[in-house]
Amino acid sequence: MKKNLVIGFVFCCVVGCIEPFEFETEAFEDALVIQASITNEMKQHHVVLSRAVRFEDTIAAAERSARVRVIDDSQNEFLFEEVQPGNYVSPPFEAQKNVNYTLVVETTDGTTYTSNPESFQAESEVTEVYAERETNAQGEDGISIFINGQDTSGASAYYRYEYEETYKIIAPNWTSVDFKLTNYDPCALPVITYDLEIVPREEEEQVCYQTLRSQEIIQNSSVGLSGSQVERFPVRFIKGDDFILSHRYSILVKQYVQSIDAFSYFQNLDNFSSNSSVFSEIQPGFLDGNISAEANSDKKVLGYFEVASVSEKRLFFNYREFYPDEPLPLYVNKCVLFSTPLEHQSFCAPVRFPTGCPQSLIERIDKDLITYVDANGANIGACPGPYIVVPRECGDCTALGTNVVPAFWEE
Repeated sequence: MKKNLVIGFVFCCVVGCIEPFEFETEAFEDALVIQASITNEMKQHHVVLSRAVRFEDTIAAAERSARVRVIDDSQNEFLFEEVQPGNYVSPPFEAQKNVNYTLVVETTDGTTYTSNPESFQAESEVTEVYAERETNAQGEDGISIFINGQDTSGASAYYRYEYEETYKIIAPNWTSVDFKLTNYDPCALPVITYDLEIVPREEEEQVCYQTLRSQEIIQNSSVGLSGSQVERFPVRFIKGDDFILSHRYSILVKQYVQSIDAFSYFQNLDNFSSNSSVFSEIQPGFLDGNISAEANSDKKVLGYFEVASVSEKRLFFNYREFYPDEPLPLYVNKCVLFSTPLEHQSFCAPVRFPTGCPQSLIERIDKDLITYVDANGANIGACPGPYIVVPRECGDCTALGTNVVPAFWEE
């Protein structure tokens, strides 16, 4: 695999003590960034286009209004439609074994970017995904997720993994009623106006679900082993005190069979991106993939067009299966009950006097920051109001996830 690395060196002097360092890019080359892969799954495939950003920037600019297509050996063309800025989606199709596919991207500035023809020649089945409680190399107790797989043809040797994890959330301070604020005018004079009711909740807010996708590059190789068998390969470790394990947890693991070129590209990309500090000897520049701009163009492009076979399997388990006697992991918020004055001074009052009390209940309700717990009959709090409340996520799970039960979910 051809590699072209632009290497830079960062030197620093230590004088007495280390001071905060703010990095800024002195030289920056514009480049199109392409994230593209198709598989043997019958589905809509995605291509994501953006522009490279400076080191100190955090948000990539989407590449909009491009013409994106994939062409196979027989000149069948699959046209991708832009559904969100920089996100292009194909009609449903599946890549076929031993068929070459080429990605073509034409941007609004008239530049055409073309990939090498790519195909997949091997398939491997995920036979088992399972979890075990263990202590990792850092001495942390938790749950390890392992995968087993088998290719009876013996043709596959390089693998990449992605996972999608879903967990149940139960709001610890949920009640069947909540605030309903209407006709609120924070600027009314001489005092604010509003209508506040305690009403039954109109939707499910006690039990929710959150789904997260893996962000890291996870790879494995069976080169040097007898056969193309994957045994006990770890794809995920979750510390035992992680909130996501609290109730029921599910993980969908996908195994992609890669070519040697794709494997090498992602391996190098992972090595470069895993540098946690800017003060390292080598800072990566451009890592050549299999996509290039049209002939005689000096336009830069980053990315790799991957064609792979994929196999997947899902696992469910409950916290109590591994921790039968331990307390549940701590919730994402300590969920301390509190009370504050119901009202606040008019925002438009010519003079506003300090009260020494926190933000009022009405203002917090308007901003959807709290949920109802009970009446404050005992006059609890340094600046007590008529109600006891908690932060929203403690009584309303939709602050952390969706109340729609996933189609695949099993209890």
